[in-house]
Amino acid sequence: MPALTEILTQTELHRSLLEEALRHLPLPVVPAFGSAENLHAVEFVATGETVTTGSRGRVAELFPCTVAVAAGRVLRADKALATAVTGKRVAVLFSGGPAPGGHNVVCGLKQMLGAGNVLLGVQGGPKGLLAGRMAPVTDADVAVIRNTGGFDFLGTDRTKIKTAEQFAQVREVCVKHEIDAIVIIGGDDSNTNAAVLAEELFADVHADGRGVQVIGVPKTIDGDLQLEELLPISFGFDTATRVYAELVGNILQDSRSSLKYWHFIKLMGRAASHVTLEVALQTKPAVTLISEEIAQRKQSLAEVIEQIAQTVVARAHKGIHHGVLLVPEGLIEFIPEMKSLIDELNDGMAQHETTLSSLDEAGKRAFVGQQLSAQHVKLFASLPDYIQDMLLAERDSHGNLQLSLIPTEQLLVDMTRQRVREIGDASGIKIPFATQSHFFGYEGRCGAPTLFDAAYTLNLGLTAGALVLAGKTGYMASIGDIFSGGVPLAIPLAGLLDVERRHGSEAVVIEKALVKVDAPAMQYFVSRREAWAQDDLFASPGPRQLWGPVARQVPVSVALNRGAESLAFRFGD
Repeated sequence: MPALTEILTQTELHRSLLEEALRHLPLPVVPAFGSAENLHAVEFVATGETVTTGSRGRVAELFPCTVAVAAGRVLRADKALATAVTGKRVAVLFSGGPAPGGHNVVCGLKQMLGAGNVLLGVQGGPKGLLAGRMAPVTDADVAVIRNTGGFDFLGTDRTKIKTAEQFAQVREVCVKHEIDAIVIIGGDDSNTNAAVLAEELFADVHADGRGVQVIGVPKTIDGDLQLEELLPISFGFDTATRVYAELVGNILQDSRSSLKYWHFIKLMGRAASHVTLEVALQTKPAVTLISEEIAQRKQSLAEVIEQIAQTVVARAHKGIHHGVLLVPEGLIEFIPEMKSLIDELNDGMAQHETTLSSLDEAGKRAFVGQQLSAQHVKLFASLPDYIQDMLLAERDSHGNLQLSLIPTEQLLVDMTRQRVREIGDASGIKIPFATQSHFFGYEGRCGAPTLFDAAYTLNLGLTAGALVLAGKTGYMASIGDIFSGGVPLAIPLAGLLDVERRHGSEAVVIEKALVKVDAPAMQYFVSRREAWAQDDLFASPGPRQLWGPVARQVPVSVALNRGAESLAFRFGD
């Protein structure tokens, strides 16, 4: 028997006991592709359903080739291809932040292409594509990365390919490496880029006049890339929310055990509150803030604080001096008065960039305070210095405030503490309010995928490969009917595009899907949150399961919004 040190050494390089077991975990395949042992490519036919936005006229002008071919029609997998397709060279890349399941997309793509075609892995995301850094993906590679988390097999980055020079670089790379198709695995920005590349590479890339096919695959743990029945959820969301729910459940159990802390927990999700809503549905904390609801109600920051403080006081009157609050990362930008303040700060900082660069933090606060309009002076002054400093921090490469760096959870703690103290002073009763704050973000992005995400991404990879073999371009792969066997779908990327004015110029984007306050998942949450606020009715869901009776589950919010009868997904049934 090998010594313990030898056993431990064998677990290096993604060789833990769990990772080794996961590599052999069987995954279901949707019926359209046959079976895991006998896969076949398929034809795609129109479903009769179309997707479009209010910008369809302008999009048709900007994307004449792909719009003319797709006409907004959604496609579904049909019968098997009559003739095998061989000789294609396909490049695949990750784009944007990582999400659990990405490796399985590559595995599914490789399996569908088979031995008769070549899959090239692009190293380092879009930047790697521009540089032509790619190498063949082998069967041995697939065996190693199957069902593992992270994007480390290929790496990723956030480069946007948008200039004429960059388009020319991509064309040169495609000619040099004889690329017939590119598969881009990413979120809304990355799939917007995929739509642009599909149009730019539609024809006349190769000497014989051929273009290069471009297919997108929907990835983001934020869950803000979805389209009801056509795209019930992006991959990675299930795994990330289960990781967060385990952590939140542990803290809920601890708060009930130690009986002395309020835990304020910020969760990832800059533009939408899907992650926060899902974790709340799984764990049932005392307070959960949903950005979209706050925006709809036009609540002020003071009103949000009052809502939290009143819950703290009400529980204290019942002898409960602990609890958990969940807050989405992007909350600040959804509070109308804060959004208005941030917009004015963005304009002012751009206008006085030179002056601000010469000042220290205190000087910046003082200077900006003098420049603000009357309606924002009082609000800005009411914020703690550390929040003022973060609001004045350097913007990201897209000109956005870096919300993940703003300690929203600590802001809520400090302002709630002050309001609870005021309520206690007015009543003559001291209200205990001890706190801890947390931010759960990167913890959820690269875990080993849940069974749902593992199966979902494998089938997304199969679908992307099937679209390539069927000669399609300008589509995003999807799997519909996840509760009744699963069906491969192709959503026209141009049909998802909107045209907006940004920084004085035209920008083409896929709009992020926000939480709908009238959706079934949100309605259920609203019906139960008062009960969760009054007493400890929490759940601790524990670690994600890959074997056993609870393994085949989808996110609670997805099941509720789709009107499912249970949480079980049914691929291949």
